[in-house]
Amino acid sequence: MRAGEKKASVGAFLHAGHWPTLLSAFLYFDVSFMVWVLPGVLGVFIAQDFALSASHKGVLAALPLLAGALLRLPMGIAADRFGPRRVGVVGLASTAVPLLWGWWGATSVETVFLVGVLLGIAGASFAVALPLVSRWYPPHYQGLVLGIAGAGNSGTIVAALIAPRLAERFGWQEVFGFALLPVLATLGVFLLLARESPAHPSPQPLTAYLAVLRQGDIWWFNLFYMITFGGFVGLASFLTIFFHDQYALSRIAAGNFTALCVCAGSCVRPLGGYLADRFGGVRILSYVFGALGALMFVVGHLPALPLATLLLFLGMALLGMGNGAVFQLVPQRFQRRIGVATGVIGATGGLGGFLLPSLLGVLKDVSGSYGTGFLLFGLAALSALLVLLVRQRTWQASWVGQESTPPLTVLED
Repeated sequence: MRAGEKKASVGAFLHAGHWPTLLSAFLYFDVSFMVWVLPGVLGVFIAQDFALSASHKGVLAALPLLAGALLRLPMGIAADRFGPRRVGVVGLASTAVPLLWGWWGATSVETVFLVGVLLGIAGASFAVALPLVSRWYPPHYQGLVLGIAGAGNSGTIVAALIAPRLAERFGWQEVFGFALLPVLATLGVFLLLARESPAHPSPQPLTAYLAVLRQGDIWWFNLFYMITFGGFVGLASFLTIFFHDQYALSRIAAGNFTALCVCAGSCVRPLGGYLADRFGGVRILSYVFGALGALMFVVGHLPALPLATLLLFLGMALLGMGNGAVFQLVPQRFQRRIGVATGVIGATGGLGGFLLPSLLGVLKDVSGSYGTGFLLFGLAALSALLVLLVRQRTWQASWVGQESTPPLTVLED
């Protein structure tokens, strides 16, 4: 069946799976992403208290992203083995620990860095929320449903918009305390509404889960998601610092501009999944990488604030669309091991999120300009486009007979 051939009404979609679980996964993802990027969003406040350099600001924003990346693989395996609902409950409860520490005990820069590392637990929610809903829905809804669940990265908008205001009034440590409230509320909703899919596979030995690492396709998906998701979350975490340093915006205004850009990526992710369902994930990714490379090259020249904001807004929209397109492909290629596949790909995406703000900060100290980092990011996007154009010629044949659903649903151009 060709992509987009099977169309259904909204009513059919609502009856195709389990919408309370979809809602629970969205909220889990949303709140987790909100707290995951807090150190970066609060970076201008923390940096002022501890006199941090640009490199240290980059590390502050990047550490939670690295920790989340490293935790996604074990949490993805745990989701496949024990069920994503159980793992999600543990993840939400565990997220309260670094928030409490940040609220009561963040009195040194080392402590703040450790709090950021522990907030990686929240970032690993990706490897739990997506498998939770994916198994409830048939293949022709995968792009849409994972786009809706993945739109939970809109939590970064909440963080960028609200956290600086709370920090300005109450202090940045108190923001971690305020963040406990939605985390505990979401835990209650998750316990009440989320359900395991009847299609959840039986537990397998650890070696069976890790066998996915021997599949060449997983590494290509890793590359693509390192660009799309890594770019999205890396910029979501760092743009407040960038706008404040580069354009001398106030801390509140920098958060507002960041929220505007992040909103584009979050809102467009479901659209990216829908378009990938309809026209094919490969085609959508090709457009995304080409346009993104061009935009980042212009941003790299650090234009005036209005143009830079427009370009970053469009760039974040492209990244969100790319995220939806990548995860339209993944469940069809790795249907029986979607938890571990999501964990592996999500981990690499989180690694990209760690590298981007770190790179921007280090290159600012070395070259004196943030532009160099954006130019390299644009080059990475164009390199991914080249790889995609080469690999798509062999995917249609190589996916036949493997553990995926028929590859023509996503690979026909």
